[in-house]
Amino acid sequence: MNSESAVNSSEGKTVAVIGLGYVGLPLIVEFADKGFHGIGIDLDLNKVDSINRGVSYIPDVPTEDVERLVSAGRLCATTDFSRLAEADSIIICVPTPLRKTKEPDISHILASCEHIAKYLRKGMLIILESTTYPGTTDEVILPMFEAGGLKVGVDFFLAFSPERVDPGNSRFQTRNIPKIVGGVTPLCTAKAVELYSQAVENVHAASSARVAETAKLLENTYRSVNIALVNELAMMCRYLGIDVWEVIRAAATKPFGFQAFYPGPGIGGHCIPLDPYYLTWKARVSGYEAKFIGLAGEINSNMPDYVVTLVSDALNDEAKCVRGSRILVLGVAYKKNVSDVRESPALEIMSSLIAKGAQVRYSDPLVSCMKVNDESFKSVDLDVTELRAADCVLIVTNHDSFDYSLVGSESKLIVDTRNAMGNLSQCQAKLVRL
Repeated sequence: MNSESAVNSSEGKTVAVIGLGYVGLPLIVEFADKGFHGIGIDLDLNKVDSINRGVSYIPDVPTEDVERLVSAGRLCATTDFSRLAEADSIIICVPTPLRKTKEPDISHILASCEHIAKYLRKGMLIILESTTYPGTTDEVILPMFEAGGLKVGVDFFLAFSPERVDPGNSRFQTRNIPKIVGGVTPLCTAKAVELYSQAVENVHAASSARVAETAKLLENTYRSVNIALVNELAMMCRYLGIDVWEVIRAAATKPFGFQAFYPGPGIGGHCIPLDPYYLTWKARVSGYEAKFIGLAGEINSNMPDYVVTLVSDALNDEAKCVRGSRILVLGVAYKKNVSDVRESPALEIMSSLIAKGAQVRYSDPLVSCMKVNDESFKSVDLDVTELRAADCVLIVTNHDSFDYSLVGSESKLIVDTRNAMGNLSQCQAKLVRL
């Protein structure tokens, strides 16, 4: 579909997006930019007020884009779910966390669908983007909507299209990340494909919502098990006296049959630590135990403890114990160059070090403050004073903005979980790498 026909077909159409986080805000901005009237719905008043003032709180969404669309009357935000009645299409982008028992928590999806059911009318298209277990769209959402007497595929249309947002990725964003769409019926799929084709460059139609749901879980489970593999390799290579980073560089020279993954202090963000459990939970209740996926999750979950052991051993080699030592953590976001600390391994690492009696401080230019075990912490400047005062500098997140030459020249002891110091020709500190 060319851009001219996309704009024409969007005239007078309204898209409502429930949930205005890392997924929802970029999505609604993209639709509004293509000529749709976008209504964003979120319970967070700060987010709603920010959007209506034309200010973005998501780094990947420029404030000038939000300001332009709000000024043009094509984008607004509200906490009022009755505005759903104005929408031709509704897209659900709410969180799907895990309970402490590692079971799926789809309460946010259910709450959103309860609101939608009140305003559901003929011709409306509803799409779920929130990651969930296979069968959610067919088995849970559909009965809620058909309870009012309308028939799916005839009176209204329902589909699943998994989000694929990669925060901080300047190359791939909403418009050029291929979109998977799977409807409850073939016509539902066609309606959803038609909608997304007006805002996304490439749309792939799956045969069903279940296929689309499972494809999303496969993507992140694939990453989880491969990260677990190299994490185990890193631990094994330490016992064998082999540089795991050099091993990976060497293997990556193969132009086929190998994709490089890298070890780290643990996995974070809202996807990789959670999504495999959605898949294994569904398999378990269906009578199948996914042992391989479960083992990968166990290895990745244990990495923060392994990092704490590295720090303890490194301090011990310097005739120091963890208790009373001053430890400076570099980077607390779950990955480099983003400000998101959800499920970040830094939280567990800092919590364990504090429990062992360490004096923990952190420096992260993208995270000004945060809480660990209900204790508030503020980021400190990465300067000579901080580095010299630290008994150990622990690199957890390798932001590009860190001055690693300064870290190498002014620190006494460095535990590097990201190979951030690997490219430095000289490092005055004692260096311990994952």
